[in-house]
Amino acid sequence: MRRSNTLLGLLLFLSLICETTWAVSGSSSCKQRKMTALRPHSVSITEFGAIGDGVTLNTIAFQNAIFYLRSFADKGGAQLFVPAGKWLTGSFSLISHLTLSLDKDAVILGSTDSIDWPLIDPLPSYGRGRELPGERHQSLIHGSNLKDVVITGDNGTIDGQGSVWWDWFNKKNLNYTRPHLVEFINSTGVVILNLTFSNSPFWAIHPVYCSQVHVQRVTILAPLDSPNTDGIDPDSSTDVCIEDCYISTGDDIIAIKSGWDEHGISYARPSSNISIYRILGRTGDGAGIAIGSEMSGGVSEVRAEGIHLFDSKHGIRIKTSAGRGGYVKNILVSDVIMENVDMAIMITGQYGEHPDEQYDPNALPLIERITIKDVVGTNIRLAGLLNGIEGDDPFEVCLSNIMFNVSSELPWNCSSITGYSDMVSPNVCEPLRRVPEDSSVCYSTDSQGSSSLLVL
Repeated sequence: MRRSNTLLGLLLFLSLICETTWAVSGSSSCKQRKMTALRPHSVSITEFGAIGDGVTLNTIAFQNAIFYLRSFADKGGAQLFVPAGKWLTGSFSLISHLTLSLDKDAVILGSTDSIDWPLIDPLPSYGRGRELPGERHQSLIHGSNLKDVVITGDNGTIDGQGSVWWDWFNKKNLNYTRPHLVEFINSTGVVILNLTFSNSPFWAIHPVYCSQVHVQRVTILAPLDSPNTDGIDPDSSTDVCIEDCYISTGDDIIAIKSGWDEHGISYARPSSNISIYRILGRTGDGAGIAIGSEMSGGVSEVRAEGIHLFDSKHGIRIKTSAGRGGYVKNILVSDVIMENVDMAIMITGQYGEHPDEQYDPNALPLIERITIKDVVGTNIRLAGLLNGIEGDDPFEVCLSNIMFNVSSELPWNCSSITGYSDMVSPNVCEPLRRVPEDSSVCYSTDSQGSSSLLVL
């Protein structure tokens, strides 16, 4: 009875969030419209022979269960329930109109044998695996060309057991690029809700070429020294909402991307309309909110607010370089608290390696209308490193109502930067103290949530 009541509550809640259209509301969250029906069919993974002892490999059970549920895709969809237990598995792929639901005491464990993570083609906007040329390992939970798919639960756990992968990376023993924990490709209507993700081999949650993505009330954990364990990385995706999350990882908490050098430029799939609200977290070697460095398809219309960062290397960071091309524009980061952060703001045009020798060094990124406001930071070493690309158009940055308690005698380092500042302490560098000739270099949103230029 307890299980059925829990599932009924989850299904009633999910009926409010699945298969929605997305827009940014005027207050501080993402608004959903157009409700859908409950999943009329449900099975448990145990019905397909799975054993939750943490030792038995259940990859075939997950694959068979999902194959069976395909027959319900045109009948309102279905749910695959994972009860309490430790369910060891290799990579498996989801289908459209499916809810994967975990009991609060359920743990899906990723296999520590690389053979259980099959190889797949590199993403076309990257041209190769992100770490090594050629193919890459498929994510533990994978989906491609899907509609209306939900991963949720009563705060169950998906654990990638990534330490073996981190060890291979650190010892340079990888043969292919490490897998993500969850990756959706070319999918629409993706919901990830009420779960804990831990120990991802690489980036934890990676929606790429997706639209209408909602990630809410998730916890993402990895050791602070684990390599490249980003939390959530929207990549060449649109209409993405991320809210109410706690993320503590070795790299960027949230990083927005859109392809790598000439591959991203030619594929031309930007990331846009990204909304991020109420994020608490820390990072060992990354930033709280990052854009890039793979941003060659363009990133625009990003709004992040209610961000609380502590014990981290960087606060807000935009990373790019000559050869990236693309653009980062119309970005608003506001209502940020930082505590014990080494570098509060970093915007750099000298970051990152290239996928191959075919990149165009004359493909220069456009960085404009970047607004950061309403930020308070205590125990900050360096307020900001703001360096554009020498010989390129200066990066446009606006800073407003910012107060940092900084230990460095030289709190700001700036070059190839233009823009505006107001009420910034300590005093910002000279290029941002002048009112620019073009007063529309700052970006804001109006009360209806639509984008606008802030005219000074």
